[in-house]
Amino acid sequence: MVEVSVSILSMKNENAIQTLYNLETSGIDYFHIDVMDGKFVSADTTSKMLEYCEYLNSISNLPLDVHLMVKDIKNYINSFLVFEPNIITIHLEATNNKEELLDLINYIKENNVRVGISIKPNTKIEEIIDYLPLIHIALVMTVEPGKGGQELIPNTIQKIKYLNNYINKNNLEIDIEADGGINPENVAMLKDAGVNIIVAGSSITNSNNFKEIVTKLKA
Repeated sequence: MVEVSVSILSMKNENAIQTLYNLETSGIDYFHIDVMDGKFVSADTTSKMLEYCEYLNSISNLPLDVHLMVKDIKNYINSFLVFEPNIITIHLEATNNKEELLDLINYIKENNVRVGISIKPNTKIEEIIDYLPLIHIALVMTVEPGKGGQELIPNTIQKIKYLNNYINKNNLEIDIEADGGINPENVAMLKDAGVNIIVAGSSITNSNNFKEIVTKLKA
């Protein structure tokens, strides 16, 4: 069974605390915090995600899965460390060189947080192979990062299969997370490809029955 990390990017602002509570009781495993800076991607969700994390710290015991789509990575890590997240994932494409990426990986781990590396749909898996033994999660974007409600890009499934085969062949202990356009209609092919954490946003938050959709995603 896969774990479900619910993206609250598309969640309506009104009655936010009640909605977060309803999401928690629906059977999800993580709250996925989509942090965007208006530079790495066009949208800027920083203030909204800081506000939601403050809510969650006071009402929820579920782990936070923080996904940083930002250029000034170190400062954003520090901004969200105060919420004691379970996971902080950074984008390969936002780093300038290998030394910077290794420094960030170590910095996150030194703060007792699991670390993930994310790649965009057009970035090859080979570009993160060397880092896989050092991280806990590889996040494959199945849409272009920056906004919710997009359709899953089909050729990203092959990337996930390749990644899963490499992980199994090399006996690595690492989770594969997929993010973007995931719903009950296409989740099976992601599971078959090797994904064990799925990020689902609008397919859950736009539904009338959160628990029903989460149950279908996990089934």
